[in-house]
Amino acid sequence: MPPERLKALRLRAELYALIRTFFSQRGVLEVETPMLSAAGNTDPNIDSFTTAFNGHVDAGARQRWLRTSPEFPLKRLLAEGLGDCYELGRVFRNGEAGRTHNPEFTMLEWYRVGIDQRKLAGEVLELVVAAMHLVGREVRTRTTTYRDWFRDSLALDPFLASDAELQQALANVRIDGAGLLRDDWLDLLVTHRMQPHLPSDLALIVHDFPASQCALARVVRCDDVVVAERFECYLGGRELANGYHELNDTVEQRSRFEADLVKRSARGQNEVTIDQRLLAALSMVPDCAGVALGIERLLQSMLATDDLRDALTFAFDAA
Repeated sequence: MPPERLKALRLRAELYALIRTFFSQRGVLEVETPMLSAAGNTDPNIDSFTTAFNGHVDAGARQRWLRTSPEFPLKRLLAEGLGDCYELGRVFRNGEAGRTHNPEFTMLEWYRVGIDQRKLAGEVLELVVAAMHLVGREVRTRTTTYRDWFRDSLALDPFLASDAELQQALANVRIDGAGLLRDDWLDLLVTHRMQPHLPSDLALIVHDFPASQCALARVVRCDDVVVAERFECYLGGRELANGYHELNDTVEQRSRFEADLVKRSARGQNEVTIDQRLLAALSMVPDCAGVALGIERLLQSMLATDDLRDALTFAFDAA
C-alpha cells in the first residue's frame, strides 16, 4: 500500500476518534438512522439515488431513496425529545464524480437544542481547529455576513445589486447563463470569484444568507433586508459545512417543499415524494440549530490535497 494511502486511512480513523470524543465531552449523543427512506430530498440543487423494494407490499412504499443527509430522521428524534444528537455516516448524491465530488461520502450532522446558528457556528470552528491540530496545523478563524463578504470581495451588495450587475461581475468566467436565476448567479460568484481567493489557513463563517436561500432555516428581518438564519463554514477555498437555526413551522416548511417541487418540474428533474413523517413531527421539534459537515472535505484540508479522491478509501471509479 502506498504510504500516502495508508496515511489517509489512519488520519480518517484519528478524525473519527476525535469527533466522538468531542461530542462525548459535550454530552451529545451519537445515533444511527436509516439510509433508505420512503421520501426524498426536494431540493432542486440535489438529485437522489432511488431503488425499489422487492419484498412484501405491507412493508411500505416500494420506491425508496438513498438519503442525501440524515437531517429528516434526526429531526424526528428531536421531536420525540431526544435532545442534543449527532450522526456520522454515509450519504449519497446523484451527480458529479471526480476531483471535487463523489456520489457517496461521509457526513457529520449534529443538532444542539436551545441555541441559535451563531452559537453553533462557534462550535463548528472549535471542531475544525481541533481537527487541524491532528496534523500540526493552526488555522485562523473569522466571522462575517454574506452581505459584507460580497462587499469586501467584489464591491457588490448581494441584496441590492441588479441581476445585470451580478452577471457583469462574472463577465470573465465562461458560464452558460440560460435559465439561471438570481440565486444561481450569486452562487456562481461565490464559487468562481470568492471562494478561490480564501487563504488556506482561514476557517471562515458566513452568516445571514438571502431569504431566498433559506432551505430549512428560519428567516428574520435584519436592518433593511430579510435574511435566512443560516451559515456556511469555509476552510481555505472549500465549503465545509452548512448550518441553520432550524425551522419548526410545519405550514411554512410544507410550502417550501411544494415550491421546490415546482422548480424541479420546471427543470425536468425527477419527481420526489415529500417527507410527510418529517412534516408531522416538525411542530414538536424544539428550538435548535443544526449543521452538516463534509468529512472528506475536512480530510482534504488536513491532507493538504486538492483532489477529493485522496481522502476516499475507494473513489467512485474504483468502488
